[in-house]
Amino acid sequence: MHEANSIFYLYRMKITSTNIGSPTTFQWNGAEEQTGIFKYPVDEPLHLALSEVSKDTIIDRKHHGGINKACYLFSKEQYPYWHGQYPALQWDWGMFGENLTVEGMDEATMRIGDIYKIGTALVQVSQPREPCYKLGVRFSDQQILRQFIEHGYSGTYVRVLEEGTVKAGEEMRLVAQSENTFSVKQFFELLYAKNKSPELIQLALDNPSVPQYKKDRFKKFLR
Repeated sequence: MHEANSIFYLYRMKITSTNIGSPTTFQWNGAEEQTGIFKYPVDEPLHLALSEVSKDTIIDRKHHGGINKACYLFSKEQYPYWHGQYPALQWDWGMFGENLTVEGMDEATMRIGDIYKIGTALVQVSQPREPCYKLGVRFSDQQILRQFIEHGYSGTYVRVLEEGTVKAGEEMRLVAQSENTFSVKQFFELLYAKNKSPELIQLALDNPSVPQYKKDRFKKFLR
């Protein structure tokens, strides 16, 4: 890890929207379930705690929340593409279940392990988002899971190194870049690649910020 040099300050990101959700009930395979993926913009700042966003809804804590998935970020620049795919939906920020909609975020250049200052919080990029059927519920179309994977821009989870508050309009500033070049986009593509690149797997294994359970998953493909 090294301090971000001056060039990175030219690419500061900005928080477009802060979003939280309430429990939403839906029918799935004949049973009633709940989800917190229906998130909408809020005016008040969000408090990023070590394992969750305060006041947000997390139904399935096995797969959401926790140290490695404390807060989910999604790029504002991806919205026009998806609006074009699903023009009939009623669009607002938070459509992908993200807590923070971020202007200028690019998963292709954002590295796993990068550290950012957002508001008064300090966060570290941890892993991409893997879509589940609840994203299909949000979009009223399970085909979005395949489309989301093929499109390749997943958004990212972050772990919270220092708790703090974040509000819309604040910058997301890179303060330390990972020396390991494994990007969020490479991570996402590696997860779903049929033929996984040994070089990328090794890059993931060498990255100290990749969660151990993901490393264990990748190790199986080197045997």
